[in-house]
Amino acid sequence: MPSKAILTEKQAIVETLAQRLKEAEGGVLVDYKGINVAQDTELRRDLREKNVEYSVVKNTLTRLALDKVGLSGLDDHLNGTTSLATSASDPLVPLHELTEFANKMGDLFTIKGVFVNGKVLNDAEVAELAPMPSRDALYSKVLGTMLAPITSLAVVLGQVVEQKGGAPASAEEAPAAE
Repeated sequence: MPSKAILTEKQAIVETLAQRLKEAEGGVLVDYKGINVAQDTELRRDLREKNVEYSVVKNTLTRLALDKVGLSGLDDHLNGTTSLATSASDPLVPLHELTEFANKMGDLFTIKGVFVNGKVLNDAEVAELAPMPSRDALYSKVLGTMLAPITSLAVVLGQVVEQKGGAPASAEEAPAAE
């Protein structure tokens, strides 16, 4: 039986992990056993830039934390080497980034399980969501689509003014009356 200090430490880890899972909009469990230190460092840097929290986790403690927040559908994936990536701001960023990394690494790095907004996703849902761009990328596309007609109008008006001999002189450019 573990000592009281070790038990208290593990309970604190479970509480911290449960809080992280509760605050996360999305998360991904991965098997990282085939990557080297340089690849892991690169992955961590990329995830940190995208505000994704990534860490190696203990399966038993993670199982307890998942059960605590109601995500017990991921219990079957908690075996072997396991890392957890979570995002509190965009549910698809961890999935997108880790899928891209997994595709680059082949069988050395695999996605075990995914949850988005408190729901565990099946393989078909993961395959459908993985190629989708992040929330910010979608916002950019929508904004670009909305601005395109305005930009086109500005270009056309600029060309009309140019064809008519240029813009009229403004008050600042006109000679001062004496």
